[in-house]
Amino acid sequence: MNDSIYERIERSPRFKELVAKRERFAWILSAIMLGLYVAFILIIAFDPSLFGTPISEGSPTTWGIPAGIGLILSAFVLTGIYVYRANGEFDDLNQAILDEVKQ
Repeated sequence: MNDSIYERIERSPRFKELVAKRERFAWILSAIMLGLYVAFILIIAFDPSLFGTPISEGSPTTWGIPAGIGLILSAFVLTGIYVYRANGEFDDLNQAILDEVKQ
């Protein structure tokens, strides 16, 4: 691609819309993950007995293990949500921008 195509892309209102939507969505998902992680760490710091409590009487497994696994799985789920939207709405917008500037 040449410089004039890049300039037309940057001036495109659809490109600005794409950048804004993608950035806002990424920040929202990042804030959710950060909130979950901070909550996990704060519980460990201020109420360690909560995650240290066995799941059932005599069980060696404590509530901290499923909480930690849940935290890790939440990162995968949030990544999947982003990929799903990126492969749908964001790719459609991207293609519309390319079609617009190639004309």
